[in-house]
Amino acid sequence: MVAKPLSGLRVLDLTLARAGPVAVRLLADWGADVIRVEPPARDGTQDVTGQRTGSDAQNLHRNKRSFSLNLKTEAGYDLFLKLLATADILVENFRAEVKYRLKIDYETLRQTHPRLIYASISGFGQDGPYRARPGVDQIVQGTSGLMSLTGSAEGPPMRVGIAISDTSAGMFLGQGILLALIERSKTGAGQWVHTSLLEAMLSKLDFQAARYTMSGETPGRAGNDHPTFSPMGVFEAADGFVNIAASTTKMFQAFCDALSQPQWAQDPRFETGSGRLAHRQALNAAINECTRTHTMQALVQRLNPIGCPCGPIYTVSEAFQDPQVQHLGMVANAHHDVLGDIGLVRSPINLSNHERVTEFDRAAPALGAHNPEIYTELGLSDQAIQVLKDLGAV
Repeated sequence: MVAKPLSGLRVLDLTLARAGPVAVRLLADWGADVIRVEPPARDGTQDVTGQRTGSDAQNLHRNKRSFSLNLKTEAGYDLFLKLLATADILVENFRAEVKYRLKIDYETLRQTHPRLIYASISGFGQDGPYRARPGVDQIVQGTSGLMSLTGSAEGPPMRVGIAISDTSAGMFLGQGILLALIERSKTGAGQWVHTSLLEAMLSKLDFQAARYTMSGETPGRAGNDHPTFSPMGVFEAADGFVNIAASTTKMFQAFCDALSQPQWAQDPRFETGSGRLAHRQALNAAINECTRTHTMQALVQRLNPIGCPCGPIYTVSEAFQDPQVQHLGMVANAHHDVLGDIGLVRSPINLSNHERVTEFDRAAPALGAHNPEIYTELGLSDQAIQVLKDLGAV
């Protein structure tokens, strides 16, 4: 079996909640030895991901080991430094005052670990007027402007149905860690990699943000319609809804022919892209009157062959039952000592030198499940371990 790209690297995962664990999951899935360092007092407690055996926590923390350690004790901190000496990467999402109080901030650790890649994630950034604000996904969805773009034009702002700022920030931090690894291979030096939920979401606004930064235009909500192209959005079918994108004039003409509606293409209001956008309400009404007489599958089969993108709007369960999703094998199994075999969502990255993952190396661990083997790796004697226990360090 070919070793995974990140095998041989050790990561200390000090993250909580969702954004940080998303970044670490990327590293764990591709072979890094991830040790999740957790305070013993967290046993039995619950965070935003729910209980440790729940689907959310299992999906976030698979392929990791768990090591329980009390950083607030002197002995625990000394043991942490011993563990850090074996690590390439540390990932954290503590508030600034917490990491400085615990003496695990970048400036402190880099003095003795110059090759360390220290990765941080926060709500609003490591400095600036909002650096101390608590930042969670929905708050940042609003602060970034995303919610002002989401929902119907007549309705109130609306959150996206997933933790989009958490997961986006985690993905960007994972990319930043990989960039730092590449640079370290050239220079031998580590560095501080950091991003925030706010920076991630402003980046994800993409073309909507560029409409403002280039021309001062403030985009608004367009519901299920594309903000700048028409017809492109959600349309009714006899048995549900479909997305249709007939955005260019050539595509629109083919779309009209495929649905036996040549009069749409001949209507002066719809001859140009700007005209179709200006008269979108009338065009959408005409399209819906036609598409609601066809099933979703009939529309998919009629439009895609002519180059007009069309797809059904599924529930989550329907999406995972779709033949293309089944072919892609997006669900991989992990064996859990209590839950048995569980299905989790695999990494969407495919590398030609590596077979598609069908089983994870391990399910998300119980708190401190790997303490004994990590004690052995650190060369701790039974007597030393007992002293640490007596001091409340582990």
